[in-house]
Amino acid sequence: MENSRETHQQKKAFRLVLFPLPLQGHLNPMLLLANILHAKGFSITIIHTHFNSPNPANYPHFTFHSIPDGLSKTEASTADLIALLSLLNISCVAPFRDCLSQLLSNPSEEPIACLITDAVWHFTQAVANSLKLPRMVLRTSSVSSFLAFAALPYLQKSGYLPIKDSQLESSVPELLPLKVKDLPVINTRNPEDFYQLFVSAIKETKASSGLIWNSFEELEESALVRLHLDFPIPLFPVGPFQKYFPTSSSSLLAHDQSSITWLDTQTPKSVIYVSFGSIAAMDENEFLEMAWGLANSNQPFLWVVRPGLVRSYEWLESLPNGFLEMIGGRGHIVKWAPQQEVLAHPATGGFWTHNGWNSTLESICEGVPMICLPYFGDQRVNARYVSQVWGVGLQLENGLERGEIERTIRRLMVEEEGQEIRRRSIELKEKADLCLKQGGSSHQSLESLIGYLSSFKELLHN
Repeated sequence: MENSRETHQQKKAFRLVLFPLPLQGHLNPMLLLANILHAKGFSITIIHTHFNSPNPANYPHFTFHSIPDGLSKTEASTADLIALLSLLNISCVAPFRDCLSQLLSNPSEEPIACLITDAVWHFTQAVANSLKLPRMVLRTSSVSSFLAFAALPYLQKSGYLPIKDSQLESSVPELLPLKVKDLPVINTRNPEDFYQLFVSAIKETKASSGLIWNSFEELEESALVRLHLDFPIPLFPVGPFQKYFPTSSSSLLAHDQSSITWLDTQTPKSVIYVSFGSIAAMDENEFLEMAWGLANSNQPFLWVVRPGLVRSYEWLESLPNGFLEMIGGRGHIVKWAPQQEVLAHPATGGFWTHNGWNSTLESICEGVPMICLPYFGDQRVNARYVSQVWGVGLQLENGLERGEIERTIRRLMVEEEGQEIRRRSIELKEKADLCLKQGGSSHQSLESLIGYLSSFKELLHN
């Protein structure tokens, strides 16, 4: 007993500095990881940008330090994600280094054992090296999509990229089951910036002291095996993070709790929940096809229409006259929903998603089958794995057309095919539950991570 108390005190005596990328899908897992590590006895400091800064009031047990990011009002936009992230990797170098140097020299704080940054913050490896601080990386995507990003130079050299319309349906034998249209491309004004950003991120990840994953072995075992071959650094698949702290939320948008009261009035497994995350955008015609597809399916639906989801419109102005009256109580539209609560609700029977990794993993953890409509980047890879490898969803392959939408919703929600998909979803949920229990793969991986982080304290005395 004395030994365990002593070990806990030793762990408490040093600090981890975490630096999340300021995008909703990256902030969530980094702050969840911070909670997990804090619960294991580490002191936590969060360095963050002014842009999309988290609310420190939600995390009184952490220390927060804000750094200037140099973004003008026009630059502080996710309209061109690659331009934004490329700029941040230049403008944050000096402020981040200064902040970290000050933290390292502060005698009143516990010694810093390790820096943990998002993989996209590639400049931080050079800063960590200059300050003789170990840097570990959190990659907030799936392992499978990371392998696709790591293959970008090869894909470019082999003629798969840039993507040609004539090749969209061709398979990529080196990355099966992916097709060319599934490759994780993100459109930007300067395509070369896309390659440079991710080539740098991959290179500096390989140079780091280790890689942490919000995933679990039973879900991505073959991808982890392949990753070990190319990345000779310690790998720690300790997810799903949200299973450790299911009520934790770092949402940058306000939740509409009417989602839950409306779900309370619906029958079990009857509702299709529709949400495309915090960045995806569509045009008016696509939005109208969605609206009519949902209405014509005759299934109850909870639809998140985020302001800005429909280009050139603020919110619901482009819906046909009388649409809301026509659907009556069968549909409920909100600006943002408490997603984990929605997916865990007994009335939720399906999730129409953009397949961001957080959403995909949350759906898997609740055993909710998916309809996949990926927009960009890793979402395309995730959607292919959901539909073809794990068999827990259907993919809308041919754009947004109301008849196809109606048929796909009915296939998932009421037909026999959907029952089979639901059965596989429940089996995968059970695996996600087991991996965190004593002796489970993620439980063991987390124990290894704690031991590894604790070993860095030896460096503090040299």
